[in-house]
Amino acid sequence: MSLSPVPPPVNGPVGPLERGLAVLRELTRLAAHEGRTTVRPGDLVRGTGLARSVVDRVVGTLEQLGYVTLGGRDIGLSVRLMELGNAYLAASGLPAALGPFAERLADGLDESVSVAVPDGDGVRFVVQMTRRRTMSLAFRIGDLLPAERCSPGALFAAEWSGSGWAAWRARRAEDPLDTSFPAVPPRHRPASGGDFEARVKEAAHDGWATDDQLIEPGLVAVSVPVRDASGRIACAVNVVSHTSRHDADSLRAAVLGPLSEQVPAMEAALADRRPRPAAERAWDTPGGAPTALGEDPARMAKRELGAGFLQSLARGLAVLRALGEAEGAGQGETVTAGGGGRGGGMTLSAVAEATGLARATARRSLLTLVELGYVEADGRVFRPLPRVLELGYAPLAELGFTDIAQPHLRELVRTVHESASLAVLDGGDIRYIARVPTVRIMSVNITIGTRFPAYATSMGRVLLAGLDADARAAHLAGVRPRPLTRHTVTGVPELARVVERAAAEGHALVDQELEEGLRSLAVPVRDARGRVVAALNVATHAGHGTAESACRELLPALRATAARIEADLATASAHHALGAGERVGA
Repeated sequence: MSLSPVPPPVNGPVGPLERGLAVLRELTRLAAHEGRTTVRPGDLVRGTGLARSVVDRVVGTLEQLGYVTLGGRDIGLSVRLMELGNAYLAASGLPAALGPFAERLADGLDESVSVAVPDGDGVRFVVQMTRRRTMSLAFRIGDLLPAERCSPGALFAAEWSGSGWAAWRARRAEDPLDTSFPAVPPRHRPASGGDFEARVKEAAHDGWATDDQLIEPGLVAVSVPVRDASGRIACAVNVVSHTSRHDADSLRAAVLGPLSEQVPAMEAALADRRPRPAAERAWDTPGGAPTALGEDPARMAKRELGAGFLQSLARGLAVLRALGEAEGAGQGETVTAGGGGRGGGMTLSAVAEATGLARATARRSLLTLVELGYVEADGRVFRPLPRVLELGYAPLAELGFTDIAQPHLRELVRTVHESASLAVLDGGDIRYIARVPTVRIMSVNITIGTRFPAYATSMGRVLLAGLDADARAAHLAGVRPRPLTRHTVTGVPELARVVERAAAEGHALVDQELEEGLRSLAVPVRDARGRVVAALNVATHAGHGTAESACRELLPALRATAARIEADLATASAHHALGAGERVGA
């Protein structure tokens, strides 16, 4: 999503990093602008201007890193790509510091509240607390808006230098209808720049700014600045409503007071913030974290995968990820937020130590990222910039739990050649939220939303095992099991023992208790806090071997799939709730 002037190409050994980022930007642009979940290599060739052979090598490397998915000739963004945006969000400390304020304001005002940061001549969202209404805010974390079409933009522009205004004018001359901003409707005709300049002067004088249907008809907003310790605007807190509830004046009257009252506390939280590491990641693909200090995983992958693997791309992305792990870097080498009021950063030595790269290699990657606008250099310290969020974050941020899990279910079915499902606990039942059937002459007729009694299913027993002791006891006290088949466990004391065994063993097997001839094996799926939020199962015919052989053959694949789902859940929810779709563990 290249929405600001693109820096000149970088020559030399780090060229693959530049080309890899270009491919990721084009993938994101097609996903965000055209709504395409997958693209073909030819689309990337046309969009980037790169040779097909180069695109193939880049895509192959990104697939090995887990950042894109391949299905035949179809290429898609992978949830794991959100690691890069999480690195910026973690290093900035903004979601952790200001997210609680935004949530309380949204609850108190009963309006959507967001936090935005400046990104060149645009505005990018980093925190979003949306009120769920028929007419509700649709912006996502990572979305970029033109500064002139939103209230935070007027606040940020008040601090632009002459070069900042020049870049803004050049961008408007090149794209007068805002067609390069997928998050906003394009203009029907060019707008006058003088109106924005007047609003910037008003915002500088008033200390707040309004958006009276600048983005689209019906949308109004009020923003206030939050300043860092040096007095510069670090971000803006934005309250958005609809004209069915407020006009611009009534919204300002309703929210400006509560917003202004919270600003001192928000600025104090901003000054005290400590960057926290991004969500834990499963470093199980080539090019991931070092296996030992000083060992370069990209070099190891290169030896294993050959000329198709681009070391410089893998190393550069590892450097970008590492900048989000400021607290875990080398002793004395991490710079946390403080005097300058900006997010934490890392020195070259800390980056080299965190990635296992030689200092010279880490330096080349850092300088490339600086030149491309993804990292800033502040003396000895390097920090990721909001532009990192353009690498797939916005389209991936709207994925729900089932969107994240579905590809893993498909892969599980391809591996074990049996149907796989996900379910959640809903009262005394399980409710199916995702399913991938296998092709059989005889198959179980289950659809999304199907419910079964929890006591007679493997997924139900795994979900009951995930409850705390009091909740489990209360649930079992209310169960009146009835025999669905001659094998169904109907005694509550025995059922309690079965559930306790599932909790101890981490899986449950049900053999023909729900239906004659049906055997199922389930494992829990946990969120980033370790709570069981869903159950994953494989269903087979009871005639296919014994129950013991089913466990022996299917359990490893089930557990590996659950671990991959959990890793993606942790990455996707590291700094915000899951996007649209089925939500679990809320």
